[in-house]
Amino acid sequence: MATSKFKNVHTMIGPDAKIKGPINLDQGIIVYGQVYGDVITRGSIRVAKDGIVEGNVRGSNVILGGTIIGHVKSEGSVTLKKTSKLKGDISYRKLHIEDGAQFEGQCDLVLDSTSSTISNPIN
Repeated sequence: MATSKFKNVHTMIGPDAKIKGPINLDQGIIVYGQVYGDVITRGSIRVAKDGIVEGNVRGSNVILGGTIIGHVKSEGSVTLKKTSKLKGDISYRKLHIEDGAQFEGQCDLVLDSTSSTISNPIN
């Protein structure tokens, strides 16, 4: 299940877990359960098909298979799988959206490390 982007995943939120409050990490995380609060890490973030995050998400790479209600910020890539639902804005260097993904928000392409962006509103 782990890809090269997820070799440093150290935290997993299980399918029956409900976490309230922010999560701050140094390494990657996989969310199978529910998180009600921000998820912030220097590592990668994966939200599995049945996973839910109601809060902002910030990580090196983000793969969404489940649901996020909040903004997503990635220093690398953001991937929206066909089963994903995202209601919030995305800031990214690379964006992959599979057919069937549901997305409501705006996209901001990060051009360089100084956080300059190009805004691409989605209608």
